[in-house]
Amino acid sequence: MSSLNSKSSTNSDLNLVLFSIPQSFLLQVGTASVLMLLLAEKATAQTLQAIGEATEEIFRGDRLPILDFPEDNLENEG
Repeated sequence: MSSLNSKSSTNSDLNLVLFSIPQSFLLQVGTASVLMLLLAEKATAQTLQAIGEATEEIFRGDRLPILDFPEDNLENEG
């Protein structure tokens, strides 16, 4: 029984028609892609936050109404 288990554990490659891909290679590719996605997500979040702050600065005074302040001092004196 132990010989059957050892044979199945050593042959843990992904067998395709013409070639086989080792399991360790698949694990390395999967790990690298997940790490790259995490880095891209962090960079995207920082970029979107910077764009949001920049647009807030652009439109800070653009949407405010212009208020006419009457000069009460001149009307009360005259």
